[in-house]
Amino acid sequence: MQISAACSFLFMFQWWLDQSHIVRRKHRFPDDQSFLIICCAISIVFCMILSTTLFGAVYLNLAILPAYIGILYAGFRSGISLAGFFLLCTALFSEPPGTTHLVLNTGVLFYPLLFAIAKSFKKGTLMEKIGMLWSVLFPSMLFIVLAPKIYGRSLSEAYSSEMLLLSIYFLLAVILGGSFVYFIETAWDRLQFKEQLKGISEKFERESEKLQQITNVVPLNIMTLDDNGYVTDLNECMLNLIRFHIPQITREAIIDRPASQLIRHPMDDTIRRLSETSNKQQRYSEKIIYDSRTYHVFSAPLQHGIGGGSGGSVMIVQDLTDEEKLRSELDHVERLTLVGQMAAGITHEIRNPMAVVRGFLQLMREKSPGELDSYYQIVMEELDRANGIINDFLSLAQSRISDKETVQLHHIIEELTPLLWADANLRGQSVELRLCPSLPLLQLNKREIKQLILNLARNGMEAMEAKGVLVLETQISADRAELIIRDTGSGIPQSQLDKLFVPFFTTKSQGTGLGLPLCLSIAERHYGTITVDSREGAGTAFTVSLPYGQEYRLDAAAAKE
Repeated sequence: MQISAACSFLFMFQWWLDQSHIVRRKHRFPDDQSFLIICCAISIVFCMILSTTLFGAVYLNLAILPAYIGILYAGFRSGISLAGFFLLCTALFSEPPGTTHLVLNTGVLFYPLLFAIAKSFKKGTLMEKIGMLWSVLFPSMLFIVLAPKIYGRSLSEAYSSEMLLLSIYFLLAVILGGSFVYFIETAWDRLQFKEQLKGISEKFERESEKLQQITNVVPLNIMTLDDNGYVTDLNECMLNLIRFHIPQITREAIIDRPASQLIRHPMDDTIRRLSETSNKQQRYSEKIIYDSRTYHVFSAPLQHGIGGGSGGSVMIVQDLTDEEKLRSELDHVERLTLVGQMAAGITHEIRNPMAVVRGFLQLMREKSPGELDSYYQIVMEELDRANGIINDFLSLAQSRISDKETVQLHHIIEELTPLLWADANLRGQSVELRLCPSLPLLQLNKREIKQLILNLARNGMEAMEAKGVLVLETQISADRAELIIRDTGSGIPQSQLDKLFVPFFTTKSQGTGLGLPLCLSIAERHYGTITVDSREGAGTAFTVSLPYGQEYRLDAAAAKE
């Protein structure tokens, strides 16, 4: 019974450590060391209640074990309190009573030594702690066993069986003391190891979540496979890619499923070669076309630790569809640019013989009969028309940077106003100006802007019947100056709006189809844009948007880069 009572504090302390995941989160509970002292105090009470006397001479009470252990593990104040509690319990419960028995049964003479070695005890190793406890417990228990001699009874007079029991009691107390320290230290080590393992596990989970977030953010389609080609994990990009080909599929339906079942031919051969190279610890790379899209598939083997066995493979899929399309368009643009440069050179050279032909036609006209003047006139007009087409084409094909100056757009419009009014009067039409008074100065090439305004204005006049009204309006919108040329014509069909700026597209019987592309080219050289708003039967409005101030400098810097 005494052994059970002495061990009771260990059972309570072990229970406390098992509940540490709960009590540690609530600050109102004591810490582990304080609870150990409480358990030692309770164990002292149990030992006192169950104490007895052996052969009427030796007082059997193992309360000294939890008392000594509690004092060594406690702080100074807690140790003093526990020592006082032990003395009080011994004074109340010990048999027989008296000061002499109180001193012997509590080992109070060794308390100074206990408090002296307590600090070193807490810092020592397991064996050092057991040795320190024994250094105090051994003499204390020896005095308790030898107490009968103090009362005049020699131990040599005792029966051999009594001596054997006393020796067993002595050794048992010493061994239990060392065992209790071993149990406490082992329990604390297990708890510390458990806490470390928990910390490592939580850190691993955090790092795993962080890695998963990184793989989800990376704009790459990533999937991991085991050695048998079954999907073990994938990121959000890969899930979205699979959903592009297989709508409504979920992550749960993909995990632990063969990758070959997710992808149809021609990816079957790719998955097979990927598995083969993964088993051989080789990397794999291939470009494939799947459902009219181009993908680059890369695979690399994974290993279990450094130098470990195969851990499956990781597959990275990169969508190259847009890149391939852009590369194809760039190749097409380069060919068109080369053709345009060749055409510009050819048309430039054509003008020279055309000028010679026109000059000789004028000489022949002067020496020919008058009835042939109409024929000469037709030929010369067609030559002039062809020369105009060549000039427009050369203006459209040129890629040089325009020489600009700071001017007021209104001054350019006012210079063109007499010409526009005269042209409108011949058609029975009118021109209205709605100029914004706060329009800022712009960086413009006057000759090109005049050509742009004349082309757009004459297109508007040609689209209107008599009594039509052509409006030229300027305004400011979001750091950009806008020139709006609006007519009241029949409008442009929606089917033709997308083709307006395509070279050589025209709806006029005598048109060349180069006017609007030339206007767009001029606007782009000024870092501007042209938009069209047209409704059939309600007229058409061309809006030329030109940057100024800070936006113009940004656009110019971007163009230089």
